[in-house]
Amino acid sequence: MDAPGSLLVILSGRDRPGVTASLFQALSQHPVTVVDIEQLVVRGRLILAVLLGVDSTDVSQARTSVHQVATALGLEVESVPGAAPSPSAVGPRLDITLLGAPLRPPAINAVAETIAAHGGNIDRIRRIAEYPVTAIVLEGSGADEEQLRRVLTPKAAELGVDIAVQRAGLHRRGQRLIVMDVDSTLIQDEVIDLLADHAGRGAEVAQITEAAMSGDIDFTESLHQRVALLAGLPEAAIDAVRAQIRLTPGARTLLRTLQSLGFHVCLVSGGFVQVIAPLAAELGVDRLRANVLQIENGILTGRIDGPTIDRAGKREALLEFAEIFGVPLSQTVAVGDGANDLDMLAAAGLGIAFNAKPAVRAAADTSLSAPYLDSILFLLGITRAEIEQADRDQGLDVSRR
Repeated sequence: MDAPGSLLVILSGRDRPGVTASLFQALSQHPVTVVDIEQLVVRGRLILAVLLGVDSTDVSQARTSVHQVATALGLEVESVPGAAPSPSAVGPRLDITLLGAPLRPPAINAVAETIAAHGGNIDRIRRIAEYPVTAIVLEGSGADEEQLRRVLTPKAAELGVDIAVQRAGLHRRGQRLIVMDVDSTLIQDEVIDLLADHAGRGAEVAQITEAAMSGDIDFTESLHQRVALLAGLPEAAIDAVRAQIRLTPGARTLLRTLQSLGFHVCLVSGGFVQVIAPLAAELGVDRLRANVLQIENGILTGRIDGPTIDRAGKREALLEFAEIFGVPLSQTVAVGDGANDLDMLAAAGLGIAFNAKPAVRAAADTSLSAPYLDSILFLLGITRAEIEQADRDQGLDVSRR
């Protein structure tokens, strides 16, 4: 005998306008209540699932109406009387974001197995982007956030994907301040290396830069060593270096989208104001903090004016920007690639290591290895469709850039 109380209805087949309306028009003839509903359309194929509260005397009549609608629309139907409610989630809900270019089955298998092995359940999977990377979100429950992150972070490199584990909720979209490193993050270049090439000291400076970014030597000391090698360089070289700078792919899309959503965007750099300021103005960033090259009579002296923007200075800048704009630290995002970004990444609500050194990836909340800066948006729960709609609203071409 059918158990009373509920009826689970699942319709599937070719999508067309009016399917949902037809189903609920038929159900309106019966004393049922809507307990749960989910509808999904994938490549023109519809799956519509509805859990109904049904009086025990009306189960068979409601089933008959549902099947009549399905037959009329040419859809497959499954109806299960007495369907048990979904178990209540234990612990916080999590969003596990998986990004790949391309995304292959072994990566999804490994992540799904890991979630299950740590007591988690995948309640829903949805794709949020197909370009420039394929990005999916596995919405789950039952697993511990920190434990799952510790296990999945090393797996990401093995699988050739990026994996982010975050607490689900509105706070993912509530972050309203993003502070970004510049060299090898916002731009593809290291500005001091470009200046050194003009000074004929490129190899020496590059060697010190690599050691500093890897954390092998103190950043502040390394910066002064490298700047000293620029002594005697004409100020005109700064203009030449500005012309060489290449934005990281996706940088304009990232900043434009964040600004349209009301984010404050700030830059903090161990590089130099004289080079970065025009780019910051062009991009419309809210604040810039960087080192100031000392110039006398049109010649670089090999020294820095004012305080050095180093590892501690970047963290201080993040704290100051958060205070200026009235944003709690829990609602801030920091993005960087080097050891001098570690304190800033740790202080932010979400620290993202972008194409970073191994030590930085290990310390950050999450990391991105895909060379597209706008992939950061997917970690904030923003979909590619929403990005393109924001561009349309501004009258911009949404063809793939």
